[in-house]
Parts: sequence; C-alpha cells; structure tokens
Amino acid sequence: MNKIISFIAKIGNPVTSFIIMLGAMFMLILQIIASIPYCLRRFHLVIKELFFSGVLSLVIISVSGWFVGMVLALQGYNTLQRFGSVSVLGSLVALSLLRELGPVLSAILFASRAGSGITAGIGLMKATEQLDAMQVMSVNPVSKVFAPKLLAGIIAVPILNVLFNTCGILGGHFVGVTLLGLNNGAFWSQMQDSVSFNYDIINSIIKSFIFGICITLLAVFHGVTSKATAEGISSATTKTVVHSALAVLALDFILTAFMF
Repeated sequence: MNKIISFIAKIGNPVTSFIIMLGAMFMLILQIIASIPYCLRRFHLVIKELFFSGVLSLVIISVSGWFVGMVLALQGYNTLQRFGSVSVLGSLVALSLLRELGPVLSAILFASRAGSGITAGIGLMKATEQLDAMQVMSVNPVSKVFAPKLLAGIIAVPILNVLFNTCGILGGHFVGVTLLGLNNGAFWSQMQDSVSFNYDIINSIIKSFIFGICITLLAVFHGVTSKATAEGISSATTKTVVHSALAVLALDFILTAFMF
C-alpha cells in the first residue's frame, strides 16, 4: 500500500508543481498587463530593454539566418536535382524559412541570448535585494522592471524573425545563384509566385509574436522565482532556455496545425 501511495505521489508532484507554476505565471501576466499604461507613459524603459533584447541579438540572428539559408539551398539543390526541378529552389528556401525555421530558430536563439540574460538580471536584482528596496521606496518592480522587459520581447522577436528570414533568403540566393549557377530571375520569380503575403509572411510574424510573449514571460517568471544564490540564478537561467525551447516547439506544432 505504501508503495502505491509513493508511486502516486511521484506522479502527482510534477503535475501539481506544473499547475502551481501556471497559476503563478497567470497572476504575473495579469500584473504586467495592468502595468502596461505606466510603460507606455515611460517608453524610454522599453527602449532600453529593446536595446538589450533586440539590438544586441542582431549579430547572432543575422549570421545564423545566413548560414541556415545557405544550408537549405545546398541541401535543396541536391534533392531537387534528382527530380530535375532545381528552378524551384527559391520557393523551397523561402517557404521553409517563413513557415517553420525562421520563427522557431529566431525564437530559440532569442531565448538563448536575451531570455537567459533577462532571467539572470532579475535573479541578480533579487539576490542583491534591489527588488525589495524598490518596494520599500514604493516603486512597483512589475511596472519598472518586468513589464518593460515583456513589451520589449514582444516587439523584438517578430523583428528578429523578419531579419532571420531575410538573411536566410539572401544566403540561399548566394549559394543557389552565385555558387551553383542558377538563373537569378528564375530564383526570385519562383519565390514570388509561391510565397503569399497573408498566408506565409503574416502567419510567420504571428508565430514569432506568440513566441515572444511566451519566452519573455518564462524568462521574467524564472528570474522572479529564482533562489537568491549563485546556484539558484544559474539554475533559473538554464530553466529559461530549456522551457522556452520546449514551449516554442510545442506552440509551433499547434500554430502550424491551425495556420497551414
């Protein structure tokens, strides 16, 4: 009997912890939504976070997008060559980036660079009692710290997704046209014929918008709930990256099922 109770407890504890975490995140998002008017009146706080989350991520996003596009073009050329249809290489590269790889990879890269930094920054503020000091001075940390970070993430991720896709398409063009000798006009015309603005580009931006909300919320939440120790901050940073990657992949499946 004790073994059965112990087994049920082992199964129930993770489920209970997950439900509690969802409830705490829901309360946090409600507090942040209530603080949005404050952020809009002091938009310089959001601009500051945009620089950290967005501008400092430009290099890794653009370089990664370029190489992903090059790999897609190279692999796509080898595959399409077997069927004698290498002229549609531009369409293959663009659709692969816009529908899946662009939103997903740019979001995961954002989580790895900016999301982990957000968690570490908030965790450090908690460890050094800066958040407590703000409350003592009647300054709401949600309005001053958490909400600007969330708004900056929501704005930054779609823009980074567009940059990733643009660099990826240019990288695919470089391999397909410059290195492999495909016709430049055929590359762009096939892409233009197959890519729909409403169906592909808008859905790609919607995906990245949802990913931005999820990643930044997880980063803020893990920073707030981290233990005020070096080990606690390190653990919270790792959780942010892992949970963000899993959440992005799960959401991508759900969104793709409805969009495409």
